[in-house]
Amino acid sequence: MVSQFVSTDEVPLLTAIDFNFPEGTHAIGRLDAHSEGLLILTTNKKVTRLLFQGEVPHKRTYLVQVLQQMSQESLQKIRDGVSIRIKGNVDWTTTPCEAEIVEKPADLFLVENALQDFIPHTWLTISLTEGKFHQVRKMVLALRHKCRRLIRMSIEDIHLEDLQPGCVKEMNEVDFFKKLKIDYP
Repeated sequence: MVSQFVSTDEVPLLTAIDFNFPEGTHAIGRLDAHSEGLLILTTNKKVTRLLFQGEVPHKRTYLVQVLQQMSQESLQKIRDGVSIRIKGNVDWTTTPCEAEIVEKPADLFLVENALQDFIPHTWLTISLTEGKFHQVRKMVLALRHKCRRLIRMSIEDIHLEDLQPGCVKEMNEVDFFKKLKIDYP
């Protein structure tokens, strides 16, 4: 689904979730329609500015499945920074980040597909402190890997854990700010 409540396009929206969201609820750090995972929703309009437009960078971690086996050399390029094309047709070198090759996740809501395990692929975790449009997809594509699955696992200390797709977990506002590592107003 698209991480918004209203759209002029006919796409699945957050209104499809069985939850009574308060008026003024909006997403912090959107996920595109082909991505999965943690989406933070709030009614506090200052959170986006504090989290993504402040001077202190905030970490987001993704679990990424790419087609083909990724080499250690390519993994190091991701860590060091990769040249990608961003809005305005500008070349941008990504900020150095954390990246690791990981085993296939056992307990995650995986798409069941009998052929999935036979197609050569690699699972990665990538932790970023910047968020250009489709950045993770563009980073792996720059190294000739197609992103097959992209799952946001955390934003700072708020983790997806065992929260299932379409489910909502409410948080106390003080804990919310503390886990995001931003000052409580």
